[in-house]
Amino acid sequence: MIIDMHIHPIFYGAVCEDSEEVEFRKNAFGVFKQSPYGYEEMFAEMDYAKVTKSALLPLDLTTTEGGWVVNNDQIAKLVSDYPDKFIGFASVDPRREDALNVLDYAFGTLGLKGLKLNPAKQHFFPNERWMFPIYEKCLEYNKPIIFHAGLSWEPNAITEYAHPLKFEEVAVRYPKLRFCLAHFAWPFVRETVMLMIKYPNVYTDTSVLYMDSPEESIQRLFTVDMGPLWTDRALHRQIMFASNGPRFRQFKILRALEKIKMRDYAREGIYYKNALRFLGEEVEEW
Repeated sequence: MIIDMHIHPIFYGAVCEDSEEVEFRKNAFGVFKQSPYGYEEMFAEMDYAKVTKSALLPLDLTTTEGGWVVNNDQIAKLVSDYPDKFIGFASVDPRREDALNVLDYAFGTLGLKGLKLNPAKQHFFPNERWMFPIYEKCLEYNKPIIFHAGLSWEPNAITEYAHPLKFEEVAVRYPKLRFCLAHFAWPFVRETVMLMIKYPNVYTDTSVLYMDSPEESIQRLFTVDMGPLWTDRALHRQIMFASNGPRFRQFKILRALEKIKMRDYAREGIYYKNALRFLGEEVEEW
């Protein structure tokens, strides 16, 4: 069983009826050479990568760019079509005056399972006090947050907003708020690991930028940026499998991870157990 915790469904045909909306997504996300495709193609890739479920992430850019990179209702539609395949997350532009109402609707009415925020793209520091009501709303519904962290390839994304040290106050202030610093906050890997060691509510995922081959980049991540035994000894409960599709492919991340030496319990944690715990579902402790 493998759960992919980081998919941007911007080209999923079921939510691509509006060509202008798709063009906005391409420009906002910075992916231009792809076009809409159907469920069969999605599921073929999932099957090839042994992925059982994928977490679908929208992004609300209402105040910064005037639109959404897939909205919450569209995520809910995709999940309703295939609830056995998809895990739906919500997003909200935190500068919206109605941000808390958006989350009440997303969690209470649509039943979405968590929140996706991108400080670099949405232009906020996660430790700003005006963000605290959003975190408290997630705690009210027991929903986790996936933050983009570190470098973003997206246009108009400022890395300073997403530096991992900007998240420490959030971890301290809200110890029961589960949140993921996606992409190991690359290139700030050791800062991310430091937070994970100190705070068990901080997670990360494997959707790491690869500038060489996926194998070379993942190998460096797990054996150079981190010590080769760190995952087994300290981090096996806090790393989740993720691909960052459509920018990167699920099977390539899996192929790279399969070449990393780690104990079975650590691999099972990365592939699915940590995702279940992150989502608030019961899992066998180990």
